[in-house]
Amino acid sequence: MKTLLKRSALLLALPISVLVNFSLRASADSTAGIILSTKCQGGNNINIWQNYNSGELLYRATSPNGNLSLGKGTSQATEGVRVYKFRNRNYEYSVWDGTLDSPQSGTLEVYKNNRILMRQTCRKN
Repeated sequence: MKTLLKRSALLLALPISVLVNFSLRASADSTAGIILSTKCQGGNNINIWQNYNSGELLYRATSPNGNLSLGKGTSQATEGVRVYKFRNRNYEYSVWDGTLDSPQSGTLEVYKNNRILMRQTCRKN
Protein backbone atom coordinates (compact mmCIF):
# COMPACT_ATOMS: atom_id res chain seq x y z
CA MET A 1 0.00 0.00 0.00
CA LYS A 2 2.82 2.44 0.85
CA THR A 3 4.57 1.66 -2.44
CA LEU A 4 1.38 2.39 -4.39
CA LEU A 5 0.92 5.66 -2.51
CA LYS A 6 4.52 6.73 -3.18
CA ARG A 7 4.22 5.92 -6.89
CA SER A 8 0.94 7.82 -7.14
CA ALA A 9 2.48 10.86 -5.46
CA LEU A 10 5.49 10.73 -7.77
CA LEU A 11 3.33 10.38 -10.88
CA LEU A 12 1.28 13.38 -9.77
CA ALA A 13 4.25 15.56 -8.78
CA LEU A 14 6.24 15.06 -11.99
CA PRO A 15 3.74 16.59 -14.46
CA ILE A 16 2.99 19.45 -12.08
CA SER A 17 6.66 20.35 -11.73
CA VAL A 18 7.15 20.19 -15.51
CA LEU A 19 4.11 22.42 -16.13
CA VAL A 20 5.24 24.99 -13.57
CA ASN A 21 8.75 25.04 -15.02
CA PHE A 22 7.59 25.66 -18.60
CA SER A 23 4.69 28.01 -17.84
CA LEU A 24 6.86 30.41 -15.79
CA ARG A 25 10.10 30.33 -17.75
CA ALA A 26 10.25 34.12 -18.28
CA SER A 27 9.99 35.41 -14.76
CA ALA A 28 9.33 39.00 -13.79
CA ASP A 29 11.01 39.95 -10.54
CA SER A 30 13.01 42.81 -9.08
CA THR A 31 15.06 42.95 -12.30
CA ALA A 32 11.99 44.09 -14.27
CA GLY A 33 9.59 47.01 -14.02
CA ILE A 34 5.93 46.98 -14.99
CA ILE A 35 5.13 49.21 -17.96
CA LEU A 36 1.45 48.31 -18.53
CA SER A 37 -1.25 46.76 -16.35
CA THR A 38 -4.77 46.11 -17.67
CA LYS A 39 -7.98 44.31 -16.77
CA CYS A 40 -9.85 42.89 -19.74
CA GLN A 41 -13.31 41.48 -20.42
CA GLY A 42 -13.65 37.84 -19.53
CA GLY A 43 -11.44 38.15 -16.45
CA ASN A 44 -8.05 38.49 -18.16
CA ASN A 45 -5.49 40.54 -16.23
CA ILE A 46 -2.50 41.48 -18.39
CA ASN A 47 0.82 42.87 -17.16
CA ILE A 48 3.68 43.87 -19.46
CA TRP A 49 7.11 44.08 -17.82
CA GLN A 50 10.48 45.23 -19.11
CA ASN A 51 13.76 43.82 -17.86
CA TYR A 52 15.98 46.65 -16.60
CA ASN A 53 19.24 45.15 -17.91
CA SER A 54 18.31 43.50 -21.21
CA GLY A 55 15.22 45.50 -22.15
CA GLU A 56 13.35 42.23 -22.79
CA LEU A 57 9.56 42.56 -22.71
CA LEU A 58 7.68 40.03 -20.57
CA TYR A 59 3.97 39.15 -20.74
CA ARG A 60 2.05 37.93 -17.69
CA ALA A 61 -1.63 37.05 -17.90
CA THR A 62 -4.00 35.61 -15.34
CA SER A 63 -7.47 34.47 -16.33
CA PRO A 64 -10.17 32.02 -15.29
CA ASN A 65 -8.64 29.63 -17.86
CA GLY A 66 -5.17 29.72 -16.28
CA ASN A 67 -2.00 31.79 -16.29
CA LEU A 68 0.39 32.53 -19.13
CA SER A 69 3.95 33.82 -18.97
CA LEU A 70 5.86 34.80 -22.13
CA GLY A 71 9.11 36.58 -22.90
CA LYS A 72 10.84 38.07 -25.93
CA GLY A 73 8.08 40.50 -26.82
CA THR A 74 8.24 43.37 -29.26
CA SER A 75 6.88 46.89 -29.05
CA GLN A 76 5.93 49.28 -31.82
CA ALA A 77 3.88 52.44 -32.29
CA THR A 78 0.87 51.76 -34.52
CA GLU A 79 -1.89 54.25 -35.33
CA GLY A 80 -0.70 56.53 -32.54
CA VAL A 81 -0.72 53.88 -29.78
CA ARG A 82 1.86 51.38 -28.54
CA VAL A 83 1.32 47.69 -29.36
CA TYR A 84 3.11 44.88 -27.52
CA LYS A 85 3.34 41.52 -29.29
CA PHE A 86 4.32 38.11 -27.94
CA ARG A 87 4.49 34.68 -29.58
CA ASN A 88 3.85 31.22 -28.19
CA ARG A 89 4.18 28.61 -30.94
CA ASN A 90 1.27 29.24 -33.36
CA TYR A 91 -0.31 31.90 -31.11
CA GLU A 92 0.36 35.63 -31.10
CA TYR A 93 -0.84 37.93 -28.32
CA SER A 94 -1.21 41.65 -29.10
CA VAL A 95 -1.84 44.15 -26.32
CA TRP A 96 -2.82 47.65 -27.44
CA ASP A 97 -1.85 50.33 -24.90
CA GLY A 98 -4.84 52.65 -25.33
CA THR A 99 -6.84 53.73 -28.35
CA LEU A 100 -6.98 57.01 -30.24
CA ASP A 101 -10.34 57.81 -28.64
CA SER A 102 -9.52 56.65 -25.09
CA PRO A 103 -5.95 56.47 -23.74
CA GLN A 104 -7.20 54.61 -20.61
CA SER A 105 -8.63 51.70 -22.58
CA GLY A 106 -6.92 49.14 -24.74
CA THR A 107 -7.39 45.82 -26.50
CA LEU A 108 -6.16 42.25 -26.14
CA GLU A 109 -6.08 40.27 -29.38
CA VAL A 110 -5.17 36.59 -29.71
CA TYR A 111 -4.30 35.07 -33.08
CA LYS A 112 -3.65 31.46 -34.08
CA ASN A 113 -1.86 30.94 -37.38
CA ASN A 114 -2.54 34.62 -38.25
CA ARG A 115 -6.32 34.23 -37.73
CA ILE A 116 -7.98 36.13 -34.92
CA LEU A 117 -9.43 33.95 -32.16
CA MET A 118 -10.33 36.57 -29.58
CA ARG A 119 -10.56 40.33 -29.10
CA GLN A 120 -11.31 41.85 -25.70
CA THR A 121 -11.50 45.46 -24.58
CA CYS A 122 -9.38 46.34 -21.55
CA ARG A 123 -9.02 49.13 -19.00
CA LYS A 124 -5.69 50.30 -17.60
CA ASN A 125 -5.17 49.88 -13.87
